Amino acid sequence: MGSDQAMLYIVATPIGNLADMVPRAVEVLQCADLVAAEDTRHSQRLFSYFDIETPLMAYHDHSDDKRTGQILQRLEQGQTVALISDAGTPLISDPGYRLVREARERGIRVAPIPGPCAFVAALSAAGLPSDRFSFEGFLPAKAGARERALQELAGATRTLVFYEAPHRVADTLEAMAKVFGAGREAVIARELSKAFETFRLMPLGELVSWVRSDANQRRGEIVLLVRGAERRLVNELDAEAQRVMSLLLAELPPKKAAAIAGEITGVNKKELYNWSLQQK
Repeated sequence: MGSDQAMLYIVATPIGNLADMVPRAVEVLQCADLVAAEDTRHSQRLFSYFDIETPLMAYHDHSDDKRTGQILQRLEQGQTVALISDAGTPLISDPGYRLVREARERGIRVAPIPGPCAFVAALSAAGLPSDRFSFEGFLPAKAGARERALQELAGATRTLVFYEAPHRVADTLEAMAKVFGAGREAVIARELSKAFETFRLMPLGELVSWVRSDANQRRGEIVLLVRGAERRLVNELDAEAQRVMSLLLAELPPKKAAAIAGEITGVNKKELYNWSLQQK
């Protein structure tokens, strides 16, 4: 079991504007015995700004079990460790899951220091429905895998939120327009809280053209948000989806048929499955 004094803090840091740093986060970083940072060089700017002199250790996606073990050893000795990423809330498309899981399993206390998170900030100001949404992180880099991932989400009625790299954003928007339809509403939120912060809401087909025509929109940190599909009643399943399901149901159980039909038609597999149950 870990020491009663040991604590692993998960500390959110600014996504752009350093003034967004909460006072408690500064205090924790100043008082910790060690800060595990995604990129120690990147974090030096933050440390300099807030006069933080705590020792830094690199901890990122490629850190091996040995590095995780070193941090856990410090915690088991009763030390306080703070985990930060390059920007925003750690573990949100950033490293840290293995460390947090292992710490908890060893009885070490883990506490979040809430603060900035890019996808939450983007969702709050995008103008798309936020009562139901899902954060999908980064899509696969390869075109085929990316399109398959989007096909699985095509029938989702909730707002979809993604992170994307600047050099892939135009291709991703093009794939979204192809899979979701050019008329589906979407938002690009770029460089949040920074000097060139940009929000643009328009149909996917228009958004692709706008991003391709302006190289500035293919720079910086990017969040993409897509309005969910329109809700449809199960008995309104379109003729093509019914045809595909009927063919598959002749050979496969309903759940498997719905999964395959969903990939073929873009209709939500749960909707297809429910339709199949109604046919019995």
